[in-house]
Amino acid sequence: MNHVIDVEIPPSSNIILELDNNTSPKTVKQFVDKLPFSLTLNVWGEEIYTNESPIKMSEENAKSLVNLNDVAYWPKGKAICLFFGPTPIGKKGEITPASPVNVVGKIISPDKSILKIVDGKTATFRLKL
Repeated sequence: MNHVIDVEIPPSSNIILELDNNTSPKTVKQFVDKLPFSLTLNVWGEEIYTNESPIKMSEENAKSLVNLNDVAYWPKGKAICLFFGPTPIGKKGEITPASPVNVVGKIISPDKSILKIVDGKTATFRLKL
């Protein structure tokens, strides 16, 4: 089952995510069940990650490398991660999280230009109706 999530970042543009429970169904269920919630956004390379979220999951089919535009939950930091491109620790051509993550979906929009304006902002994650 897919869920569309609106990440509201006033006063800038929103980020639209699509969660898919094929890879990490328990993590996606908990993510959706905890909505709405507000978190602080941080930028690390071309990744946006949040402060500690209300989601409390261990590794579920966790990956050490992710794909462009993956949305993941980072069990070690209890954070949500949006991968718009490489992180500082990745090898050339790879997107490497700080430690394994549970992939829960994809970024639908916008492109990585949003990285320039979101660091330190508070965002509210909501189910898009």
